[in-house]
Amino acid sequence: MTKFVRLWRKTGLSRISSFPTATIHNLESCANPIARRIEVSKLQRRCILSSAVTLRINTMMKRHEEIMEEMKSAGHTSPGLGKELSSLSTVYSLQKQRANLDEEEIALQELMDEASTIADKDMQRECENELQRVDRERAVLEGLIVDAVLPEDEDDYESDAIIEIRAGTGGDEASLFASELLEAYQKAAMAIRWKVEVLAESRTDIGGIREASISISGNASFRLPATDSEREDSGPLLGPYGAFKFESGVHRVQRVPINDSRIHTSACSIAVLPFVSSISNEKELLPMSELRIETMRSSGAGGQHVNTTDSAVRITHLPTGITAAIQDERSQHKNKAKALKLITARVRDRQRTDAQLARGELRSNLMGGGDRSERIRTYNYPQDRVTDHRCKVSKTGISAMLNDGENGIVVFYLPLLKAMHREELLEQLEDDR
Repeated sequence: MTKFVRLWRKTGLSRISSFPTATIHNLESCANPIARRIEVSKLQRRCILSSAVTLRINTMMKRHEEIMEEMKSAGHTSPGLGKELSSLSTVYSLQKQRANLDEEEIALQELMDEASTIADKDMQRECENELQRVDRERAVLEGLIVDAVLPEDEDDYESDAIIEIRAGTGGDEASLFASELLEAYQKAAMAIRWKVEVLAESRTDIGGIREASISISGNASFRLPATDSEREDSGPLLGPYGAFKFESGVHRVQRVPINDSRIHTSACSIAVLPFVSSISNEKELLPMSELRIETMRSSGAGGQHVNTTDSAVRITHLPTGITAAIQDERSQHKNKAKALKLITARVRDRQRTDAQLARGELRSNLMGGGDRSERIRTYNYPQDRVTDHRCKVSKTGISAMLNDGENGIVVFYLPLLKAMHREELLEQLEDDR
């Protein structure tokens, strides 16, 4: 260990890591300063990616080569291998780009050494600028590589979203705020040019919402805003579920009602469910033999037709007891279609949660335990401030956050919450190594 510490001090590495013995011998045998600097540069870059990430990269690269050999020998591509190859191609491509940057850096280091030998200051400065560019590009690539090797939730890119909003404690204030949240999500979805459909809605006499369900559908077309260190085209495009999934939880509002002088605290609960719009998937998930479909007359306001025909539909999933009831449309057929869509999302979400529990993936973490009864955000109107309790970030201007679809609550907090989720996946990858 003494020899290693001496080498570490001589090379100026930023932190000690468990380097391979062969690498230490390479450093000891480098009499040429340029060769030593190249080895040190390789060693420093290796520190950036953890051993668990590096192991996963090597495993994925090896699997990519195995599939290519298997396809070459078979002369055709099976659907299963094609899908697996597609999932590995991103890591393979990024790793190749990273290797090209390593080669470019070695060439620039050698060129800078020659420039220093002949005292060509202009060439040295140009090489230093190019090396800085290589370092910046490598940092971006390594960030993308880490993202590519982390476990993916396919629903983030392939699934539509169903958002369920329920007014909680707080009476009329809770229902009014639920209505404002519903409008905020609709504006955010329409700003991305996604389709919004109201599946069910129960309003109060003052225009608030007791509970409502909306579906947001469209192609994966939303990309997180790029940071200063990222390329504009970095990161995959998110679908509706991937963009809205972090809104699940309890939203608390603190404000003074119109008919009172005291601050009231109210709450609304949000549940964001993934929904695959493929008909075949829906039938596979919910066989008709597992469903009980009942029709009845609609209740409440709506006119003579709504209240005198059996247009309302309630569907029960017998194995789980989950139900969905729709009565908003005049047509029983339309109500049935909406109810099937809603119960499909609810059952599928239950199955996802049960599967995660069976694998032990639901655990307490920085963002909470994933419980939808957990308070995630507070809207403090007297101080005109929104605070997300998971990322501990506050933002002033509640009205703008709720009404600006392009830069509102969803777009503002999503990059922060995605970054936290990324760190937790990295920690889990290290723990599972």
